[in-house]
Amino acid sequence: MTLLVASDLDRTLIYSAAALDLTVPDHRAPRLLCVEVYDRKPLSYMTETAAATLDALSRTAAFVPTTTRTREQYGRIHLPGPVPEYAICANGGELLVRGESDAGWRRDVERRLAAACAPLAEVRAHLVRTADPAWLLKERTAEDLFAYLVVDRPLLPDTWVKELTEWADGRGWSVSLQGRKLYAVPRPLTKSAAVAEVARRTGATEVLAAGDSLLDADLLLAADRGWRPGHGELAAAGWTAPHVTALETRGVAAGEEILAAFAGAAA
Repeated sequence: MTLLVASDLDRTLIYSAAALDLTVPDHRAPRLLCVEVYDRKPLSYMTETAAATLDALSRTAAFVPTTTRTREQYGRIHLPGPVPEYAICANGGELLVRGESDAGWRRDVERRLAAACAPLAEVRAHLVRTADPAWLLKERTAEDLFAYLVVDRPLLPDTWVKELTEWADGRGWSVSLQGRKLYAVPRPLTKSAAVAEVARRTGATEVLAAGDSLLDADLLLAADRGWRPGHGELAAAGWTAPHVTALETRGVAAGEEILAAFAGAAA
């Protein structure tokens, strides 16, 4: 059996200081390993236990980081263990093979999006036009594929998000709110499609997956078995599926539990 493990990264396997959700007294806190530095400052962490588990897992199964991050943002992360042969960035829009973008996959993605969705320029213009400067901190596009906003979450009206979701849905796009970032993503741009391509290339006979956001739902549904932590959009919505384990564990401890589940399945 060839096992493929496809996992979201942020708030699934790696955590910012704000997302660690440490609940034990300081003297009992786990030792942390920094796996990302940004602007010369530590940004993302795993526990040392999780790091050791990932190192061992990566030597026995095909581990595929599967992220909404751009290639540049993904490049800041230094995970323990062997460098993955495959990685998925931009929510499935970029397939990296030994660190290099697969041009053929990118062309296929662009053809699918052009046939099924409103163009990025239209969606971005709508976001900029309707967002309120009182809560909008930044607006960005990613890999010329999707758009996202960085917002002041306490000031962001739920009604605006709902109206945006309805507007985007009619144009073939979906909306996901993750922490301070609000993503507008073409519906056919999925992690599951890219994972299916990696499974085809590797001959994988079983796919395990994990993720915490609505952008991970298709990945979890397409996997043979999946796990989601006790935090994030999916947990808040009470989302699950028969083959998906809904953990109660939150924060960095959930990352440990997910990796332990992966390792147990790979044993």
